[in-house]
Amino acid sequence: MSSLQDFALDWAHHRDETLRLLAALSDDALHTKTDADGRTLGRIAWHMVQTLPEMLGQAGITGVTAPAHDAPIPSKVADIVAAYAAASAAVVPAVQAAWDKADLRANIPMYGQQWPRRLVLSGLMYHEAHHRGQMTVLMRQAGLKVPGVFGPAREEWELYGMPTQA
Repeated sequence: MSSLQDFALDWAHHRDETLRLLAALSDDALHTKTDADGRTLGRIAWHMVQTLPEMLGQAGITGVTAPAHDAPIPSKVADIVAAYAAASAAVVPAVQAAWDKADLRANIPMYGQQWPRRLVLSGLMYHEAHHRGQMTVLMRQAGLKVPGVFGPAREEWELYGMPTQA
């Protein structure tokens, strides 16, 4: 990523993918987890909401708001979707306001290290992709239909004229 315009385009895609995945959840499935010590599907979804202002705040970017770190996980998917939609819509304007003509190669302090600004932005998107992957596994365990993310899910292969593979 070499510009804020690149980030804005990439973020729009990641945001849409996350919103589509969140919208496919059910209230009952929010309690699904892989094992006794694992995060629930609801916890992961809520973490994605709460990380937006936290991570950007570490980079000195303000203007993205979400419920506090210790806010309880909502019991309704619609509340998680609404919180994510609002917070994620504020990301690009907040970044552009803070780093209008900033050199994305320049290092800034992040979590006790020095990160190039572009790594902060790409890291935010990698974080989303990482948790979307976790969510798809938990969604399958919960018996939910998983929408394709960065390519079709097995249920969607037929739409593309492809046979389902085992």
